[in-house]
This record gives sequence, structure tokens and C-alpha cells, in this order.
Amino acid sequence: MMDRKQIAETLLTLSPAEVANLKEGIHFFRNKTTGKEYILYKEKDHLKACKNLCKHQGGLFMKDIEDLDGRSVKCTKHNWKLDVSTMKYINPPGSFCQDELVIEMDENNGLSLVELNPPNPWESDPRSPEELAFGEVQITYLTHACMDLKLGDKRMVFDPWLIGPAFARGWWLLHEPPSDWLERLCKADLIYISHMHSDHLSYPTLKQLSQRRPDIPIYVGDTERPVFWNLDQSGVGLTNINVVPFGIWQQVDKSLRFMILMDGVHPEMDTCIIVEYKGHKILNTVDCTRPNGGRLPEKVALMMSDFAGGASGFPMTFSGGKFTEEWKAQFIKAERRKLLNYKAQLVKDLQPRIYCPFAGYFVESHPSDKYIKETNTKNDPNRLNNLIKKNSDVVTWTPRPGAVLDLGRMLKDPTDSKGIVEPPEGTKIYKDSWDFGPYLEILNSAVRDEIFCHSSWIKEYFTWAGFKNYNLVVRMIETDEDFSPFPGGYDYLVDFLDLSFPKERPSREHPYEEIHSRVDVIRYVVKNGLLWDDLYIGFQTRLLRDPDIYHHLFWNHFQIKLPLTPPNWKSFLMHCD
Repeated sequence: MMDRKQIAETLLTLSPAEVANLKEGIHFFRNKTTGKEYILYKEKDHLKACKNLCKHQGGLFMKDIEDLDGRSVKCTKHNWKLDVSTMKYINPPGSFCQDELVIEMDENNGLSLVELNPPNPWESDPRSPEELAFGEVQITYLTHACMDLKLGDKRMVFDPWLIGPAFARGWWLLHEPPSDWLERLCKADLIYISHMHSDHLSYPTLKQLSQRRPDIPIYVGDTERPVFWNLDQSGVGLTNINVVPFGIWQQVDKSLRFMILMDGVHPEMDTCIIVEYKGHKILNTVDCTRPNGGRLPEKVALMMSDFAGGASGFPMTFSGGKFTEEWKAQFIKAERRKLLNYKAQLVKDLQPRIYCPFAGYFVESHPSDKYIKETNTKNDPNRLNNLIKKNSDVVTWTPRPGAVLDLGRMLKDPTDSKGIVEPPEGTKIYKDSWDFGPYLEILNSAVRDEIFCHSSWIKEYFTWAGFKNYNLVVRMIETDEDFSPFPGGYDYLVDFLDLSFPKERPSREHPYEEIHSRVDVIRYVVKNGLLWDDLYIGFQTRLLRDPDIYHHLFWNHFQIKLPLTPPNWKSFLMHCD
């Protein structure tokens, strides 16, 4: 039987008006074309959705009149009850969870309910686990999200970020990678890169690799925005990039195969992977918010996922209104705790034999980001692992650079002292110096670029960006290192309703944002047509908004949907002269 490519199917759409009229609580909807029924639950700004279909025997749900909180529905067949705020069945208790549907918002605030199909593609062509010899499968942690996997006589590497910064100059490696990292990359038979964020797709790392092995096979998922959308401009000469469809086994040899899956929340850019060797699965969910729409294989041999939090400019880079230091600290503490509990619950539900928290080992080490480093606290991997051990029998592994996990040994006897070999005594674990200079010089060179001698670059850039017909006025202010106005820098307004550049704010009612950006980073981003993740996730801005509303369409456009080719500055300069 031929594998069927996994696709996202739209089951129901609601118009912007229907979405605007949604009240708090439970809503029942029917797709008039297919006759299928759905449930939508709204609590404040959060929405959840599922099929109106009881898992017991397929009965329809109706409102539960005994439920005074308005959170549960009751099956018309056997009175089973589902709490739609948690998607767990409460009668009988502890029985099932309801499969959630993915909710996607369009540019006009309309809504679609989406299901990934087939939902569990790894079940096609199942293979029984064979016994592994000691040393046959070894996983070596290098840094952050980078693992070096020995799988029989093949080697596979995940997400190599081994040198330089990520997100312009905001993130630097916490761990010191093993000194032979480049030799390890060069020996790989294949590399998986999960998504385009620069702590996973590191062009400085790949530049060094490409000089030695330009033809190394690299595999990425078929995301809406290509992972390597910026390859031509990067100057990195990789020649063997393979874009593969979601949900289909890719056979490497008779014992080894892998499958890339999409994220349910960010299908346009995020992916995760299942690697299977002789029937033993390794699940790497990377940064996915809701990997594969929440449906994942259970009882895998090894699972690894992010855990740390802190990969956002919110709320550290915000000021005004509620954004006091006390509020920020409380918010960050609560968010980290929520993430920790979510990851612990996920591991408990999936019951992998071994779990490894990774992809959170970064630090805001540049001196100018001292404030971010101090306020942007992250989860401790040992705390998560202790939480997991308290609730389950899952074996946990907190990785250190150069540590090696022998899967055959660990599956046979998790207490085997040779199951995990730590790096030799005296190995440097944490970085204490970073080579800031060359990377900051690249950014700084953009400040002096001829483009910015002509104020008309502003209109040229935002016209190229293509975001308009949206009632938002943004004030952009170029700043120095300390976010004070840059001498001679630009300070201007953009009215995105008609894409005009007024001298003062318009008299009509309008939401307003102020974006203070370090001049080297904003000009580098503008010049090269890069995504604004470098600014926002890289902590290179300070933001103020009135009212305090997140403008999803605006930020989503500048972080994900900018044109794939950079502005034509050559033509612009010719017309300026």
C-alpha cells in the first residue's frame, strides 16, 4: 500500500461576523455541506474545538443541563459527559480524552477548524522492535537542539547550531559544544532541520559545514514558508536540500526510516520528526506548540522536546500600562510553571521509555542584554525531570555536551551504569566567552549602508512588505544599544490602513504601537528583507501599545509572511540618483 501524504483538511469555516458574535461558553455548529457536527468552546480569548462525536459509541453531544459552569456536554446515547474546557471525559472519569481540532484564524479574523489527515501516519507499515546490540544506537548531545544520532552504520544530526548567535544578536549558546563538532557534522549521512528559526537553522554553522561538505543531504518538511527561503542570500553553498511531504516514511536503509510531521498551531513553519531504527521510535517534537495536532505515538523508546520557555519578547520588552517589573516577574513565573506542567503531563500521557528535555539551552549573554538575561528566567531541566519521575516510571536524561546515551543498554536495563556516559571529568560544560565581534560587525555594517541616506527607503520597504488595509498606526524609532533615540536616526509613523506615512497620528480612532529598535538590527533586517523574529524573539526592540492588544495579523505578517525575495535596493538607489 502506498503511503498517503498527510494534509490539513478544513472541516468547518466561520465568517468574521460569526467569530465576533461568539459568546463565552459552548457552541454547536453543523457543516451544512457534509452534515457533520462540531463543538466550539470559548473562554476569554481562548478557543477549543472538537467533533461532536462521543468516543464511546459515536453518539451526539448536547448541552449538559446539570452543569452550572457551562463547560460540559452530555452524550445522547449513554450519558457520557465531556468537559470541553479540558477535552477530558468526566463521566466515566479518567476514561478518554477528546481529540482536539486545530483552529486557524485567517487575515480577516474568520475561523477554520482543521484536522490533520491521516491523523496517525506512523501507523502505516508498522514494524516490531528488534533487539539492539550495545553500541548499535547512540545519541550524543552537542548543544541546544543539536543531537548526533548513530543508528547502525548511519549517522543523523538534528538542528545544528554550534557557533555564533541566533536571532540577530539576542541568543547565544549556553553550552560549550564538543571541540570535534565540525568533524561530527561532516561525518553525518543526513541532517534534519526542523524549522527556519536561527537557533535551528544556523547559517554560521552551515557555512562552515558547506565549505567541507556542500553536498551533505539535508531534510526539511514541506512547510508553507520554505525552511531555506533565504539560502541564496545567505552565501551558504549547500547543494543537497530535500523537501519531503508530511506524514510519509522516508526510507534511509532497510533498518532506518524517518517521518516529518507538521505542527498544529504553526503548520506554516514548524515541524517535528519520528526516527525509527529496527522498530524503535525516537520522537523529537522540537519547538512545536501542538505537534501533529496533539496526536503522537505512545511508548516510544526516546522522546525529546523543548522545555525552557523564554523564546519570545513578551513580556520583557514591553512597557507602559500593566507592564510593571512586578507584573512581568509574576507573569513569567506563572507561564514557566504552566509550560513545565504541560510537558510533564505530555510525557505522562505518551509514556516514552526515556525522556530528554532539550532545545532550551540559550543565554542572552551580550552585555547590552543584561536586563533580559536577568528577567527572562527559564525552566530548569532537572526540575522538569523530577516532576516527571514523581508521576511516572519514565527514565529521564538531562543532557550535557558530549554525553552519550546508549539506547540498547538503556532499554535493556535503565540502571546500567554504561547506559549514559557523561563527558570526561574536566570537560567544559558552559560557555564563558562568546565571539561577539565579527557578528556585531556584520550587523553594524548595515547602519552605514547607502540605502539609509534616502528617507524614501521607508515607503519602499513597507510597500515591499505588503501589509495594509489594517487599522493600526505604528511609530518606528531607531535607537542605540540602550534604546535611547539614535543620533540622526529615523523616527516615523506608518498608518497601515492606507499605508501612508503621516507626520502626526491621524484623528480617527486607531490602535497604536511604538516600536523602538536597535539601529544595527532594524537596518540589517530591512536591508536584507529578513523576518522580524530577529527583532522580537531576539529582544532587539522595546514596545509600547495602546490599547494593550496583540495585533496578530500585523506581527504574523512581519514574522512569517514577508515576501520570499528581498527588496530591490539596487533599483531603488538608481532611481534616487
